[in-house]
Amino acid sequence: MAPYESDDNTLAEEADDLRAGRRKAARYVVPVAVVGVAAATIGLVPALADSGDPDLPKISAQQLIEKIAASDVQQLSGTVKITTDLGLPDFGGLGDAFTGGGARSGGDGSSADPSTKLTELATGTHTVRVASDGPDKQKVSVLEDAAEYSLIHNGKDVWGYDSKSNEVFHSTADESAKHDEDAPATPKDFADDALKAVDDTTSVTVDGTAQVAGRDAYRLVIKPKDDGSTIGQITVAVDAKTGLPLKFTLTPSSGGAAVVDAGFTQVSFAKPAASTFDFTPPKGAKVTEEDSDSTAAPREKHGPEGLSGLDGLDGLNVIGDGWDSIATFDTGGQGIPSGSEVGGDFGGFLDSLGDKASGKFGEGTVFKTRLINALITDDGKVYVGAVTKDALVKAADAAK
Repeated sequence: MAPYESDDNTLAEEADDLRAGRRKAARYVVPVAVVGVAAATIGLVPALADSGDPDLPKISAQQLIEKIAASDVQQLSGTVKITTDLGLPDFGGLGDAFTGGGARSGGDGSSADPSTKLTELATGTHTVRVASDGPDKQKVSVLEDAAEYSLIHNGKDVWGYDSKSNEVFHSTADESAKHDEDAPATPKDFADDALKAVDDTTSVTVDGTAQVAGRDAYRLVIKPKDDGSTIGQITVAVDAKTGLPLKFTLTPSSGGAAVVDAGFTQVSFAKPAASTFDFTPPKGAKVTEEDSDSTAAPREKHGPEGLSGLDGLDGLNVIGDGWDSIATFDTGGQGIPSGSEVGGDFGGFLDSLGDKASGKFGEGTVFKTRLINALITDDGKVYVGAVTKDALVKAADAAK
């Protein structure tokens, strides 16, 4: 492999340019509500690898970031494979409760509501088909065993359809955008979120080339400089021709398999057929209309993008900067009971996640995944971030 020019610097200015620049590549207008701290990290996620290292012209990290920012892909279709391994134990419905997985059905909910259905992507392996034709036409379909869930945005209408339950959820694009305008849906979305975290605590380099879904690509590597983060590195495979991120891989500092793998296995930049975005509720389907009165206003943003799942919490403060940022808030409660106190499967679930911790702050429990850790003290204070247990304890002690 030929050597590539690399920039082992912060590139903070370029990251700011990316945040402020145009995002012409179509974004899916979907109301994805990621429930739980662990599921919130899907915005910082990983990908697939193809064999073969193409011989491409040299490029610097700064030039590659600029290439991503200038990407203007309006039309595409393809298949994305997403694998997420946060290291959560499997307790059936209890695991769903923690990650936000499992769609609601019955009552005032709908199994076709994307705010619950798409959170299933936060765990396990899924195959997703995507299509886009400009800012007003997108479709994403999650393929399941003998079933399919589709989310279609066509003009002012947003439709969710669950073929398994034959339920339909309908809202308008304006209503959906109020839930979450920046919900990640493609490798580009994931890459944009990761690049927002680039600051003076970050090393960014170009590490050779790759081939993804038959396309030649450069490998952009993003690493925290400090050792307190649970994030090892993020690798983005960037299409050499269009600048579109094709693959996004996040590996933890603890090593092992990627926490999440999300990337195209097949992609085309031809204009999708207009019929791709047509949808009429099937005969006999239960149709649920979104209640516009319950549509929340845009949430106030707090702290770094990696902690965006905590937006809207009263009294939320952020300690530190960059990858080592820790969000903290006071629940006003008395902490978390031990597994033995709770008993049953849920008690076992708590014990499997938690480690006892102590310090100047007193006593508490650290709940852990392979990426996000949270310290809940016995007096109800919470410290959470993509940082180690020691970093959480240090932050809690400093707050005393």
